[in-house]
Amino acid sequence: MNRPTLELPASVDFTLEIPIRISDINYGGHLGNDAVLAIVHEARIRFLAQHGYTELQCAGSGLIMADALIVFRSEAFHGDVLRADVSIGEISGAGFQLFTRLVNRATQAEVARIRTGMVFFDYARRRPVPVPQEFSEKFAGRPQPGPSHRIAHS
Repeated sequence: MNRPTLELPASVDFTLEIPIRISDINYGGHLGNDAVLAIVHEARIRFLAQHGYTELQCAGSGLIMADALIVFRSEAFHGDVLRADVSIGEISGAGFQLFTRLVNRATQAEVARIRTGMVFFDYARRRPVPVPQEFSEKFAGRPQPGPSHRIAHS
């Protein structure tokens, strides 16, 4: 199987620790993929809040997730505490990439790398809008992932 790999930005913009709940465990007895996206959502909400933003009011606009890529690296189990490292990636026309790296606090094992494509969105008109200047200026010049344009297959 040709698995994707995901290069991460060099810097971390926000860190959060999140314990794995029993409801995060799937029938295989480990962290489920749906729970990973919920953890990433929680980390994103708290990252935005640190800057005075919400998903409905981010520099004068809303946000919507356009895509997500999860690359699993190891298992995680009920009771583990994960560290979520959040990094802003490329900012372009109507959105940006947000990277999250999940690491088991106790073992330091990398659990997953996640990239979400976030688009600025006008919920009243139901359409994408350009990245607000305030947002671009705040996060301009962030170190970007390597030359593989963030996704490579191994």
